[in-house]
Amino acid sequence: MGPGDRGPKTTEDRTAAVDHTGVKKWFIDNTLLVITLAGVMIGISVGFGLRPYHLGPDALMIISYPGELFMRLLKLMILPLIIASLIAGSASLNARMSGKIAVRTLLYFILTSMFNAFLGILLAMLIHPGQPDLREDSIAAFENKRDHSILDSLLDIGRNIFPDNIVQAAFQQAHTVYTEPKTIFPKSANDSGNYRILVRDIRYRAGTNTLGLVFFCLVFGSLLGTLGPKGKVVIDFFQAIFEVIMKMVTGVMWFTPIGVSSVIAGKILGVNNVAQVMSQLAWFIATVTVGVFLYQLIVMQLIYFLFLRRNPYKFYWGLSQAMLTASATASTAAALPVTFRAMEGPLRIDPRITRFVLPIGCNINMDGTALFLSVASVFVCQMNSMRLGFAQLTAIFLTSTAASVSSASVPSAAMVLLLVVLAAVDAPTHDVSLLFAVDWLVDRIRTTNNMLGDCYAAAVVEHMSKNELMACDAASMEPSLPNGLPTSNTEVEIGIITPGKKSIASDDVIVDMHLHNNTNRI
Repeated sequence: MGPGDRGPKTTEDRTAAVDHTGVKKWFIDNTLLVITLAGVMIGISVGFGLRPYHLGPDALMIISYPGELFMRLLKLMILPLIIASLIAGSASLNARMSGKIAVRTLLYFILTSMFNAFLGILLAMLIHPGQPDLREDSIAAFENKRDHSILDSLLDIGRNIFPDNIVQAAFQQAHTVYTEPKTIFPKSANDSGNYRILVRDIRYRAGTNTLGLVFFCLVFGSLLGTLGPKGKVVIDFFQAIFEVIMKMVTGVMWFTPIGVSSVIAGKILGVNNVAQVMSQLAWFIATVTVGVFLYQLIVMQLIYFLFLRRNPYKFYWGLSQAMLTASATASTAAALPVTFRAMEGPLRIDPRITRFVLPIGCNINMDGTALFLSVASVFVCQMNSMRLGFAQLTAIFLTSTAASVSSASVPSAAMVLLLVVLAAVDAPTHDVSLLFAVDWLVDRIRTTNNMLGDCYAAAVVEHMSKNELMACDAASMEPSLPNGLPTSNTEVEIGIITPGKKSIASDDVIVDMHLHNNTNRI
């Protein structure tokens, strides 16, 4: 009896030991988050610790090299991930359903961008970060160059949404430049040398035209879903691509601590006079930071609670890993693979919504950028002692919102758009060069708003589209399997056919085809 008693006691003791350690379980569940946080702290420590040694360019390059490789790996997966997710996601919905989700998503993006632009103006007017003594007489980097107008930026959006070559859209995007017209006759001596005539010219620059790819994939996927059994093979193909990319992301994520620490250390070591820059622009950095965290920790959570009636901070915590990656890389697109992993994993957002909303959001939803543009515009006007009336503030509000939509999801893209906003209120553009000194830091702060805005939009749109999603499930529900076991929700929603079930599903299709043929013969 003694040996018989010993066995159960041993089992109970082991079970009690595992259940007792909640902290250990938390560390196991959040291993990647913990080591990423450790990587951030190591990067900051190494960056500030090595600054007194004044390392040369070769040493800086070696320190930044692992981070560069990490960024390249993340960017490598962006294009196939966007294409596969959009086609598979939109194909799983009917065209009417895709239209409703698109309208709700775009409406959410526009309203939140407008709110962030308004919040930035309000904070900049209250805190007043711009002081005239910050001006530098040097650096007129943009004076001799004609600025883009907001009209040019909006028209460029249209040109990129409708590309004339889908292959070219994978590596080039259209943009407007101003050049001197080519003339057959040489300039006469009477022509004034100070006045130059510039004309618009549409050119292509390096960079993925994600807007064009998003539009093409949405249309392609929506029409693909209407083909029925004929399009099933193509949907499965893109679904398989998406799953392979996500497996690659899982592997790459274990290099996050090294990559993140390298990126942060390299940025800190590469900045000259950190203390001087921070002291000069401390109020500007503080204004942007207050706006970002005010929106993140209060407004976003309030929106989530009002629509979903759930604890918003639990959802916020679930995005910690994606937030750290977005902040370290300063790019919403680079963090997109990690965001997909968080949204479809622990947070359990419907994959049809995430694969529809997130790729669109990382290109047109720039909440943090809208806030930054409005704060920076008011900051430059205050530096130049410009009086800002209602008309000027309205112009900043509208142009900041419109320019944020045309912002690329790459580091420091907002600095170029700032010139567009300043041109709308006739503010001097040469003072923008002062902000380049702190953009490496401010960019990382505002990028988290851009990424979180996409995720909260997906959660809200999923809740608003629940009835349509259930109707779509009911309409596309396949017959139950011969063994009576229902397929999982995810597989029904996305149209995944696992290898074990493929033969069964294929037999169903063959039977349907035979029945259809027999009917035709009759």
